[in-house]
Amino acid sequence: MQLQFAGKDFKLGILGGGQLGRMLIQEAINLNISTAVLDPDANAPCKYLTEHFVVGDFRDEETVYAFGKNVNLLTIEIEHVNINALLRLESEGVLVYPQPQILAMVQDKGIQKEFFASHQIPTADFKLIHDREHLKEFVGEFPAILKLRKGGYDGKGVMKVKSLDDLKDAFDAPCVLEQMIDFDCEIAVIVARNNAGEIVHYPPVDMEFNPDANLVEFLCSPARISEEIKEKAIAIARKVIEKTGMTGILAVEMFVTKSGDVLVNEIAPRPHNSGHQTIEGNITSQYAQHLRAIMGLPLGDTSIIMPSVMINLLGEKGHTGEAHYDGIQDAMANGGVYVHLYGKKETKPMRKMGHVTVLAETLDSAIANAKKVQQQIKVLTR
Repeated sequence: MQLQFAGKDFKLGILGGGQLGRMLIQEAINLNISTAVLDPDANAPCKYLTEHFVVGDFRDEETVYAFGKNVNLLTIEIEHVNINALLRLESEGVLVYPQPQILAMVQDKGIQKEFFASHQIPTADFKLIHDREHLKEFVGEFPAILKLRKGGYDGKGVMKVKSLDDLKDAFDAPCVLEQMIDFDCEIAVIVARNNAGEIVHYPPVDMEFNPDANLVEFLCSPARISEEIKEKAIAIARKVIEKTGMTGILAVEMFVTKSGDVLVNEIAPRPHNSGHQTIEGNITSQYAQHLRAIMGLPLGDTSIIMPSVMINLLGEKGHTGEAHYDGIQDAMANGGVYVHLYGKKETKPMRKMGHVTVLAETLDSAIANAKKVQQQIKVLTR
């Protein structure tokens, strides 16, 4: 079903007003789509780009329900939203993509892992843990990774447990205890599906993470992996979105083990950090693709235009307050450098403040230039 979206009466609602929503609105403007945004931060990055900005909690049922009653189609830029409100809206004829039941599954890492297991989607072995006391029964599984079932994001809600000594600091809440994987690298594949069932995928990317914040710091497109690993990863990602039946864009994060296996780590049913480089590096950006998918439009070409590297711009340690960007002029003097600042007024250590994509004729050249840019641009305070 294709929506008639160009008229003044059509409104796309977005739950969440952060940088992902901001970049989605930039694409919506190209299609003359009217948008409304709900976010608790009165100065959220989306505020000055959307026609209708509502300050409110996207976790609160009545707030989300009231917001959703005033739009034709509701989507997200963060998955931690109120599911009950979305189910009510859907039952009353508001289109909600991604679908509420898929968001409910993604919100709970335990249900997510059980979904993988029940559909033979390869993932690390796991146990479901009730609380800290229950964790004591699984000391034989250590060392392992402990993840909160709900509420974690950007590396928060994740910790290593190596021995009994770590139990005193362990999460005292429902968790997933995962086998620690001896992996060679971390990769991601973004896939999209529209409501007609058409599926497309982007070429895999590989990622390097900041060891302090557990955030993607360095991303390469195409991924530096073998053709065999590439094909495995694509097949797995396409299977995940096919089995969920989700409408929209889905990021599938995976481990490549030293023995050559590909295991799903987590999924995100929205535009994702691992797809920022598609804005300049691919024919169709992940944001344009998400709009195509949820609007019932034909999905776009995902081919790589040029090799690219994406680096996150993170707030520097020791700097909290009004953001100041140092070195942008020097960085942009280099060819193929594209700077995206998210409009966040306040910086703090390791906060995502923007990203830079570097394009070049070869991936090696893009990597070399990106490393230079990474040293040039700093997010400081005045």
